Amino acid sequence: MNQFAPILPELILTVSGIVLMMVAAWGGRRSGGFTSWASVAVLVAATFALIGAPSHAGGVFGGLITADLFGSFGKAIIFIASAVAIIAAYGWFERDTEHSAEYSVLILFSALGGAVMVSATSLVTLYVGLELQSLASYVLASYRRTDERSAEAGLKYFVLGALASGILLYGISLLYGFTGTMNFNGIAAAFARDGTSSLGLLFGLVFVLAGVAFKVSAVPFHMWTPDVYEGAPTPVTAFFASAPKVAAVLLGTRVCLDALAPATDAWRQIVIFAALASIFLGAVAAFGQTNIKRLLAYSSINNVGFALVGLAAGTPQGASSVLFYMAVYVVMTLGAFLCVLWMRDENGDPIEDIASLSGLSQTRPAFAAAFAIFMFSLAGIPPLFGFWPKLLVFQAAVSSGLVALAVAAIVGTVVGAYYYLRIIKVMYMDEAGKPFSRVTQPIQGALIFLAAIAVSPLGYLLIGPLGAITDRAAGSIF
Repeated sequence: MNQFAPILPELILTVSGIVLMMVAAWGGRRSGGFTSWASVAVLVAATFALIGAPSHAGGVFGGLITADLFGSFGKAIIFIASAVAIIAAYGWFERDTEHSAEYSVLILFSALGGAVMVSATSLVTLYVGLELQSLASYVLASYRRTDERSAEAGLKYFVLGALASGILLYGISLLYGFTGTMNFNGIAAAFARDGTSSLGLLFGLVFVLAGVAFKVSAVPFHMWTPDVYEGAPTPVTAFFASAPKVAAVLLGTRVCLDALAPATDAWRQIVIFAALASIFLGAVAAFGQTNIKRLLAYSSINNVGFALVGLAAGTPQGASSVLFYMAVYVVMTLGAFLCVLWMRDENGDPIEDIASLSGLSQTRPAFAAAFAIFMFSLAGIPPLFGFWPKLLVFQAAVSSGLVALAVAAIVGTVVGAYYYLRIIKVMYMDEAGKPFSRVTQPIQGALIFLAAIAVSPLGYLLIGPLGAITDRAAGSIF
């Protein structure tokens, strides 16, 4: 049994997911509440199971995966974000004709795929984890089968996701063909020996990074994000913007800093381009948006760009800044989407227009204050906590001599602040429109409150402990 101890969280998710899938299949709609809360309990159990062997056992199963603090930190974020996405959906599917019981099971399997992704030290497990996470996501995007937008979102995600998987698989086949191994250590040794003088290795590197860039929705592989985020059910969009995003960013970080470490000069150029393109396109393209979910989609593209600035540094400090950034980003994004979930008209139907937020500070002052905190924090405006992770990635870039990159990213921050401030202007300066209906979801309300506290100036109390953990986690892959 000791050999299975390092993968205890994954085992918990696998066995529980299969059992709950059977419960959902036989129980139908009646089992929706049970499977939801059981799934949350499973994710909490998997998070606690990270304590011990899964955080320090090292390479297991012949180097297919590794159990280290870097992977455990990523898994903790993924599991918690997944649990919040399940809680956020509670009551959302009640009036649908579709079964709601399978939703939480799909989240479990997607979280399992994400856990495999952040622990992968072989191209085989990398691909298996990524596809497991993606297949569940395709179904989640099109979950409301009677909704044309949801069906369209699922189809677009599936077609473009299949294309990205093909690109990634081609890159994997090139790396395997020119190195003779799937293991990250073996690939790193081949790059150290041949460098980028081998065109085959260089093309393999480019195609693998292109496949990963699609999963993190970095420009120019971002085209699916706004449509899928807008069309998918809002709880699903909240999930897409958090857990799978963290899994993909950390997967890319491990690939670059482990398997491709000797070729830093080659992949750094790609990452710098993707970072700047994502920051500026994410900022500019959001200007004319009228749908809050599309705006938050461009916000996620913009934020991924900032995380990639830390990755471009290619140092332990850079890796630590990426981990810190993603942890804070998830809290800000989930908080914002939980607020979007509370945007309901007098009939209780969802509203997504930014204009509907007019004068919200007059009709729902606490709701408006929470939303404003998340917008200010996403914009990186001090003294809110969202400023600190941006500062960390800029410091990492400057320490590595990438001063021009840091300056350009800072300019991008200023440009992007406009559309966050526009939402605050609508809530606080425009005349009040129709008031939103009251949502009686105390658990969701508590989550919004906790997230708002975490990204408020009180969040700076977390700098010491969170920074220490991210430094140790980043050090485990060097």
